[in-house]
Amino acid sequence: MRLSREKINHLSKLILRGFLEDDRLEFFCDENDLRLEIVNILRTELEIEEDIDSSVRKMIESYSKDIREGTDEWDILYHKHYNEETKKRRGISL
Repeated sequence: MRLSREKINHLSKLILRGFLEDDRLEFFCDENDLRLEIVNILRTELEIEEDIDSSVRKMIESYSKDIREGTDEWDILYHKHYNEETKKRRGISL
């Protein structure tokens, strides 16, 4: 999923605010440094998601049968391959 720079920055501020409001957390760095690290993590995760999505779409396109996006068959295959790719790349399943 593509998010604009502004949306990523907005999300990072919301996440940081949530962290700062949690009395169970203690920070040993500048708030802006923490926010910038959150931005980096969000960008990395979004890039991984885009890469997984792209790989899955190519995989489905490679089928000899023409499977159209939006059909039940496409959705089932997409979720199956998406979960497999996610597990392979992140070591988790959804």
